[in-house]
Parts: sequence; structure tokens; C-alpha cells
Amino acid sequence: MPKYLIEASYKPEGLKGILAKGGSARRDAVGKMMADLGGTVESFHFAFGDTDAYVIVEAPDNVTAAAIGMLVGASGVVSCRTTPLLTPEDIDQAAKVNLQYLPPGS
Repeated sequence: MPKYLIEASYKPEGLKGILAKGGSARRDAVGKMMADLGGTVESFHFAFGDTDAYVIVEAPDNVTAAAIGMLVGASGVVSCRTTPLLTPEDIDQAAKVNLQYLPPGS
């Protein structure tokens, strides 16, 4: 199942929710959402700085991952960025693809 890195930044209302219910409750809510979508949470970490949480999830496909991003963003209390994660074996396969590329200006 494909993996994705979700970087979340909480807005003031979202931080109020974290303060009220705690980090474990947020992790559990994300875990339930992923299970309902047929996926899982591999890891969930809070952080300092511009990004408040880093979450690695497994989702059935890109469409499901996009739906997660839209749903989370539509909440208005958190913004997120989703990055597909590739395995070393995925890169091995990509390296074997035979294609031609002309850079700009060539």
C-alpha cells in the first residue's frame, strides 16, 4: 500500500483543540479516519517550528490521499501538505525506465 508523508500546521483554532484534548486524541482521531478509509497510520509526531505534526500514513491510492488533504484543509483549522513516499525498490524500477528527454533550449 502506498505511503504518504503529511505535514500539518495547526491554525489557532486547531491548536485550541490540541490543548483541550491532547496529542494522543489527535493521533487516535487520525488513526480512525485512516482505518475508515482502508489505511493506517505508521507514525505520528508533533514538532516545533512551521510544521506542527509529521504523519506517515498508508492509503489505498492517490485518490484517497488527495481526499484526505482536501478534507483536512476544508476543516479550516489545519493546513497540510502531502508527499508520496517511494521505496528504494520503486526508484530501482524508475531508473530502468528507458525514455528520451530534451532539456529546455536544446
